[in-house]
Amino acid sequence: MSDPKKLFIKTYGCQMNVYDSERMAEALGGKGYVETQSPEDADMILLNTCHIREKAAEKVYSELGRFKGLKAENPDLKIGVAGCVAQAEGEEIMRRQPMVDLVVGPQSYHRLPEMEAKTREGEKALDTDFPEEDKFEKLKSRPKAKRGPTAFLTVQEGCDKFCAFCVVPYTRGAEVSRPVDRVLTEARDLVERGVREITLLGQNVNAYHGAGKGGDWSLAKLIWALNDIDGLERIRFTTSHPNDMDDDLIAAHGECSKLMPYLHLPVQSGSDRILKRMNRSHTAESYLRVIERIREARPDILISGDFIVGFPEETEQDFQDTLSLVEQVRYGQCYSFKYSTRPGTPAAERPQVDAAEADDRLQRLQALLNKQQKEIQQSMVGKEVGVLFEKKGKLPGQLVGKSDHLHAVYAEAPEHLIGEVAKVRIVESATHSLGGVLL
Repeated sequence: MSDPKKLFIKTYGCQMNVYDSERMAEALGGKGYVETQSPEDADMILLNTCHIREKAAEKVYSELGRFKGLKAENPDLKIGVAGCVAQAEGEEIMRRQPMVDLVVGPQSYHRLPEMEAKTREGEKALDTDFPEEDKFEKLKSRPKAKRGPTAFLTVQEGCDKFCAFCVVPYTRGAEVSRPVDRVLTEARDLVERGVREITLLGQNVNAYHGAGKGGDWSLAKLIWALNDIDGLERIRFTTSHPNDMDDDLIAAHGECSKLMPYLHLPVQSGSDRILKRMNRSHTAESYLRVIERIREARPDILISGDFIVGFPEETEQDFQDTLSLVEQVRYGQCYSFKYSTRPGTPAAERPQVDAAEADDRLQRLQALLNKQQKEIQQSMVGKEVGVLFEKKGKLPGQLVGKSDHLHAVYAEAPEHLIGEVAKVRIVESATHSLGGVLL
């Protein structure tokens, strides 16, 4: 029996890419591959890329350059590029880096086994189509190996919003929702393998409209169906758009016990003028009203968000409007970035904000967000929270997990509690984590 081939996958970007990488590994597992953590040991190196940040493509080319020596030492080594940079760059990747053997877009990775076979015959393989077939249905089912206590589950892909700064509609395509039965089957399979918390993923996950019994289902209806799965203890979802937070989904936050009190709801700016220029299709006031309604349904919910500063034509007053919105919302967690041009998007052609000014605004915004995060973490001290323990901590006898509000929590606890939810009293707040005592 021949030794298994080894696959090294490096994943960039969002949780959806983490999920996609898992499925790619499973698809190639049918061709005899097992994963390795070392590119030096690999028979195939696969970069699963993200195109959201500035100079994303150049970073991929730089990473590929590091593998030239490995390719020279082992001519049989196969190198592939997957994900959104692959979708955007296509043949250009192979032209600039001839050592690349295959390029596959995020909607075509179910074809990886056939593409890999092609490369073994000495041919190049390129597939950046948006195929009609369901890639999830075409993929082999997940192996029944034991899983960690948390898992991602993609339920929706693509976006129809066309924000002026974003490439997702071009790299991931139009909004598509997976059928309800397939989502529930995959969720039950994950729970059978030890998963206790599932995070539903989508570029615009709360626009979910999967086909199910009686017609298309909303995300809220899907969450209630997941709530009925024995052994599944926690449900989360990300990333959402404010315009798709419908009444049923807001109500679910107050009524569904398994839906955790955490919501990532990007706003990007607090200025109505900039929001309009971004093509966000909502105002600062409408966003604040959504937050208000969610907090009425679930008063202890922790709100997370995304911000872009230095968007083309942003003034100091626009930025002050953003700071004002942040003060009103009080974010428990947040992601903030300086605007970077994405070629082919409308905003790329507009007058750009001075780089030094954008840097200054980002620092001021992050200072406020960090202050809020620390205050909210400190407010948890003395409270009892549920913690799903996921792994051993750095100290002997210590376990680490996530609270209901997605805070990282460490506490002394017996190892058999890994994969279980336990009550913990928070006794201290550290940088990006909380310390607790098992009850």
